[in-house]
Amino acid sequence: MKTLLNLIWLVLCGLWMALGYVLAGVILCITIIGIPFGIASFRIAGYALWPFGRTTVERHDAGAPSVIGNVLWLILAGWWLALGHIMTGIALCITIIGIPLGIANFKMIPISLLPLGREIVPTDRPFATR
Repeated sequence: MKTLLNLIWLVLCGLWMALGYVLAGVILCITIIGIPFGIASFRIAGYALWPFGRTTVERHDAGAPSVIGNVLWLILAGWWLALGHIMTGIALCITIIGIPLGIANFKMIPISLLPLGREIVPTDRPFATR
């Protein structure tokens, strides 16, 4: 079932959202200061491309630098990417078939806003908590 949902997701919105994250990552990697944010954007692009069967968990070793980084991320790229998830989620929820995908889009908004200090893990890993 995860594979089927991921394939439908890929066709309807996953490819476009992943391209948005890759574009943000490339723009952020142009400067040396933005490289950590670009790496985070590339990491989320993989999650946006194939999200079903994976989840995000908080990293307990992330501290103050991730908080400061998240504030910068929110200003530089986070709200644009979150807006893309909101618009895509609304468009998918208009159709009955797209409702689960729209809900998945809404669930990706927190990581698009504050990605630092979070880790993407498979849902079947024993320490993956939601």
